Amino acid sequence: MKNNYNEMTIEELNAEEKKLRSELFNLAFSKSVNQLTDNSSIRKIKKNIARVLTAKTLRLKKEIEE
Repeated sequence: MKNNYNEMTIEELNAEEKKLRSELFNLAFSKSVNQLTDNSSIRKIKKNIARVLTAKTLRLKKEIEE
């Protein structure tokens, strides 16, 4: 599920971040009630959130420089 976040617009990145944070919340909830079967999925979602935030930061820095 590795996306090319550098090609997305700010609006798309914001939507993707919101979706990933919602998914992370659901996974954390599933873990708390012992229904989570794949513990590595939480780590994958966190890394994707970090990728989105990095892409947003790079995009904003690029817009400021222009």
